[in-house]
Amino acid sequence: MSRLLAAITLLISIVLTILLTVACSLPIIAAGIIKFLLPFPVIWRGVSAFCNGMMYCWCEGLAALLHLNLWLKWDIDGLENLDKKNWYLLICNHHSWADIVVLCVLFRKQIPMNKYFLKQQLAWVPFMGLACWALDMPFMKRYSRSYLLRHPERRGKDVETTRRSCEKFRAHPTTIVNFVEGSRFTEEKRAGTRSPFKHLLAPKAAGIAMALNVLGKQFDKLLNVTLCYPENDKTPFYDMLSGKVTRIVVRVDLIPVDEALYGDYLNDKNFKRRFQSWLNALWNEKDSQIEGIKSQYKNAGH
Repeated sequence: MSRLLAAITLLISIVLTILLTVACSLPIIAAGIIKFLLPFPVIWRGVSAFCNGMMYCWCEGLAALLHLNLWLKWDIDGLENLDKKNWYLLICNHHSWADIVVLCVLFRKQIPMNKYFLKQQLAWVPFMGLACWALDMPFMKRYSRSYLLRHPERRGKDVETTRRSCEKFRAHPTTIVNFVEGSRFTEEKRAGTRSPFKHLLAPKAAGIAMALNVLGKQFDKLLNVTLCYPENDKTPFYDMLSGKVTRIVVRVDLIPVDEALYGDYLNDKNFKRRFQSWLNALWNEKDSQIEGIKSQYKNAGH
């Protein structure tokens, strides 16, 4: 693709994405205000259904925008046996802002509308922040280890936010999405955090442990999703907006949610160790899977 065409595509993509986001966010925000002012169950259910419908429209719009890229190819495995009437906990590696676009587009017709665990800073993003609030998406505030040592009263706040948010999702089928690394992957972060993985940051277990503890018996499956951009690994979101992403690889593994995954993560040290060990093993397999995907396309000459 020529630089001129990429620049034009980038400009068109940014403008259309902003217009799409504003057009879908404003009705969601208005509905959220109604839900806030009239907190009655029948109104809450109706407003939630409307907001989910508007988010589906946003996902459809994103899917249409991806068609601006005529060179994009998808390599997907594992979408069988999904159902929009089920509850899912979806965990995924996090490499780029492009990940959210991919998950929204790929699963919009397969499973209930995604509910993301978001960084608190995103609450202040114009339109999007208020829309996510109206959609009941939990905003998480991450604290450093040194901060928690100085302010131990803050320990466990994110977990409590997870618990309150999950309680809201009992009423209707929901997909809870958690990027368990807590941040987008970069080589600098990997080195700075001394991650034991080559392509991933170390996973944070508390959020999904609490989600499983609150809603565990309602979850039909845990969706372990692996995303990879083997030909656009450095700047996939920029390349996506520029129409330069050539391949998106997605692997979906359905994992049964059994009794071994339920427990008191905060107070039961033995369960905490077992759960962390289980998640680290899952992440080790994911790291090897990403290595295999990259080697496959590199050796194929693509």
